[in-house]
Amino acid sequence: MMSVPLWRLHALRAGYLLLVVGLGLMIWPGVIHHDRPWELMQGVVHCMLAALSALAILGLRYPLQMLPLLFFELAWKAIWLVVVALPLWSAHRLDADTLETANDCLMAVIFLVIIPWPYVFAHYVTKRGDPWLPAGGATTAPPAR
Repeated sequence: MMSVPLWRLHALRAGYLLLVVGLGLMIWPGVIHHDRPWELMQGVVHCMLAALSALAILGLRYPLQMLPLLFFELAWKAIWLVVVALPLWSAHRLDADTLETANDCLMAVIFLVIIPWPYVFAHYVTKRGDPWLPAGGATTAPPAR
């Protein structure tokens, strides 16, 4: 089993704490107290980010087990930057709100630095996956008793 240095675990915890505090200050006040109903996508975004910050609390205790949460954070931000921000930037149509969101998304670079990539490779790329079939390769369920 590959071990991760304690300093790296603390760096991961700092990253999860950044998610908890950052999103907690920006998102949760609006989730708890909003004056009028949200538009569909505004509600989706706020609730998704609130869930992300709530789950990041688990990363403080289980930094390695919660790595998929950081993968999700990296993935959605990278996709948004490539699909939304980059075309607007290339067309010289990047407005102030989009630029602000792009800058927020670029903060995910922190996660690229703190994620223990050798551990990720060993546990998510080369490690054998969970079985798809029962042991012995049987494709049908055993008879009920």
